[in-house]
Amino acid sequence: MQSRSKIPITLEPYLLDYLLVALVVILYGPLLIHWYDGWLNKSISIEHEYFSHGLIGLPFAAYIIWTNRQQWLQLPERIHPLGAAILGLGGVFYLSGQSELVNLSLPVILAGLCLGLKGIAGFKLQSFPLLLVFLATPTAAPYLIEPYILPLQQFIAHVAGFILVQFGLNVTVAGVNLFVGGRIVEVAPHCAGLKMLFTSLYVSLMLLYWSGAWFSRLKRILLLSGAVLVSVSANIIRNAVLTFFHGTGQDSAFHWLHDGWGGDLYSACMLGMLIVLLNGIEKYYPDTSERLALTDNTLSEQ
Repeated sequence: MQSRSKIPITLEPYLLDYLLVALVVILYGPLLIHWYDGWLNKSISIEHEYFSHGLIGLPFAAYIIWTNRQQWLQLPERIHPLGAAILGLGGVFYLSGQSELVNLSLPVILAGLCLGLKGIAGFKLQSFPLLLVFLATPTAAPYLIEPYILPLQQFIAHVAGFILVQFGLNVTVAGVNLFVGGRIVEVAPHCAGLKMLFTSLYVSLMLLYWSGAWFSRLKRILLLSGAVLVSVSANIIRNAVLTFFHGTGQDSAFHWLHDGWGGDLYSACMLGMLIVLLNGIEKYYPDTSERLALTDNTLSEQ
């Protein structure tokens, strides 16, 4: 009889968490399936493809939440009044039926649950995975940003044209268009690397957290700045190669790199450069946090 009585007592502290997780899965499971299907099969709008980094970002966020579970359970139950307001806002978004608001309701609901269950401490504990979820949530941000990246498009077009001229091609650059052999290649916002810029910055955040470099301001600045340079440089080279293929009539190679698996391979190699960049930063700017921790431990022992 005593062993049986222990079961409800053991499950009771976790029951609410299990029920909330199950509720979130029921509410947002179909939405997440829709996102993943669109990202994998490219059956979603181009603007929503800008958030395809969620393919790896959302599982990583779930992993962080799982690793934080013991700290979460140890936090005292402190209901923050703002949590109820945020949960209400998320509910309104979800019930609105508008795709953008339904999408945004996911990070809003999760933030409201953290505040509502554990207060500010719970929100701080889960702040990074919440950031990853928010940045992977498809929104209208690309629509709002695209009109302002015309200078970047023109810069990429002119530099790509300059590179091709060095290889003896007769290239004419007009705004964001490159003319080669009577053919035209437009450096559109998507082709200018805006999507890959989003992905590069997102993956950089993941690498900073994974490596522990997130706590170093210098390393954050160096890696995020380097990610921008890598993304822009890689897209200059990609547009130059695409223009070469298209201008010389190599249509199969053009489609392979533009919308085939060659483009995915090129993007993967570019993201691999971020790992190389982080390793270089770690080498030349060794982390001092461990030394500080050892010093603190030594002082405490004395």
